[in-house]
Amino acid sequence: MEAVLGIDVGGTSIKAGLFTPDGELLEDRKVPTPELVSPEAFATVTSAITQLLADHGAAPADVIACGLDVPGPVADDGTLGIIANVELDPKGFVAAFKEAFPEAVVAFVNDANAAALGEMWVGAAKGVTSCVVIAVGTGVGAGVIANGRLVAGAFGAAGEAGHVTVNREETRVCGCGRRGCLEQYASAQGIVHAYLAECERRGVEPAHVEHATDTLSVFGALAKGDECAKFAVDQMCDYLGLAMSQISCIVDPELYLIGGGVAGAFDTFAPTLRERFDHYALKPCRAARIEAASLGNQAAMYGCAFEALRLRREQGAGA
Repeated sequence: MEAVLGIDVGGTSIKAGLFTPDGELLEDRKVPTPELVSPEAFATVTSAITQLLADHGAAPADVIACGLDVPGPVADDGTLGIIANVELDPKGFVAAFKEAFPEAVVAFVNDANAAALGEMWVGAAKGVTSCVVIAVGTGVGAGVIANGRLVAGAFGAAGEAGHVTVNREETRVCGCGRRGCLEQYASAQGIVHAYLAECERRGVEPAHVEHATDTLSVFGALAKGDECAKFAVDQMCDYLGLAMSQISCIVDPELYLIGGGVAGAFDTFAPTLRERFDHYALKPCRAARIEAASLGNQAAMYGCAFEALRLRREQGAGA
């Protein structure tokens, strides 16, 4: 059998997905790992994957493509920038994979971009050639698909929607060092911050919030009619709708998919987001659909597998 691998590279583990070339996920398996900077660490990963293959009657030589998604910028030529929160020797890792799986084409993909590719391959964007997947979680990231291809950018920074400036009057500093970024308002942390600040401004007792990204409590308060929660969620939709209207002026996607942790409440805020996008968007762009992403936390695993498979086919066509 021909096998395709999609691997989420994390700080303390990898999650390996075994796929058919048609996008059927046969199994995914989590493997705790040390820092991925030594031959011993690489062997931990390749051995676990070899066992995964064996459990499905496949051998290392059956792997034709292997995608790895990483939390950092990956340029169009596959060059990695700074990788956040992961100790990884990319060259050594790829060399170990090529040795263990000699027939595999290996591709690196940014995790948000991989999520967009996954949704296009077998998810909610299947059959759509122009879409933007926006992941709203601890931060805000996005993957841009145009004409059926990922737009990574010359330096791997395409899709950094969380750092679109939406408020030039903001005094707080974003994690990127700039001010007024979308991420300060539309992320889980931004929603919780806005809720607590509005409660303080009005002099009311907030609902119990467990931590700085606990949007579950904020949306729970919203369901009970909490006006401060409504303010925070409306603000999120306003700034997100504004940013999406700007993206549309450049990319003009047919479809927006909202993913990430906050997407669990998509049905709650979708009407407001739609209204704010329509308010800000250029008239021809208002036809864009806004829907929930469908693959959850497996989207990036699907997407990096797809990109490696595409790269293999492209290299074969050029041979």
